[in-house]
Amino acid sequence: MSEVPTISRAGPSRLGESGFRTGLEWNTNSRARARAAEIIAEHRADRTEVVLDAHLRSAWAAHAVRSPGLLSAVQELIGEAGAVENTFLMIKWPGREFSVPWHQDGTNRRMQLDPEKSVAAWLAITDATTVNGCLQVIPGSHAAGYLPNDREESNARRGKALGVQDMPNGAHDRGVWLPLDAGQACLMDVRLLHRSDSNRTAGTRIGLNIRYVAPGAIRSSGPHSPNLYPLTGAGW
Repeated sequence: MSEVPTISRAGPSRLGESGFRTGLEWNTNSRARARAAEIIAEHRADRTEVVLDAHLRSAWAAHAVRSPGLLSAVQELIGEAGAVENTFLMIKWPGREFSVPWHQDGTNRRMQLDPEKSVAAWLAITDATTVNGCLQVIPGSHAAGYLPNDREESNARRGKALGVQDMPNGAHDRGVWLPLDAGQACLMDVRLLHRSDSNRTAGTRIGLNIRYVAPGAIRSSGPHSPNLYPLTGAGW
């Protein structure tokens, strides 16, 4: 497979110098907690850790990606026309190793997202804390552009995560934790470096990651054709 053509190696972010924004809500706290209880009940037997394309599999996730406050914030950044390129439902069960290495949401072996036309969102379905695996980000790291990446060496049941090459997993001295209450959300530049730890509590931590794109945001490598889920506007 040919390498993905570079769109933007470095530069400023529409999310400001930090490259991220918190203080958003995708649902009320009580409704998010109720949804979490349903997800836990559904996946408890198999201890499912990652559900790909949750917005195509579950009605609640299809509604979540259209949450008015969240979608309005996304449109302010990438324009009126928006679609979902991908979602990941991440379930961190208590007592199980599930750390995620430093990575960037906007690039992989199949495609690269134009940071001017895309943004990543992370939705807290349960409370996300520093002890149950909330995100840690490196403010301003998006300015370095996309970095070389590779699959981690791991036998984790969830599979091998794509991480930044030569960057050891673990807290960074410039890292900032992003704890969120259930029902809250954050937005990130798709080049922003972020990671998370395993869940060290007795409860379950659940989050939904979303990649939003505008028309023309995706540069694919080889025959890969993204399956977009249009939300607003035209041009799809």
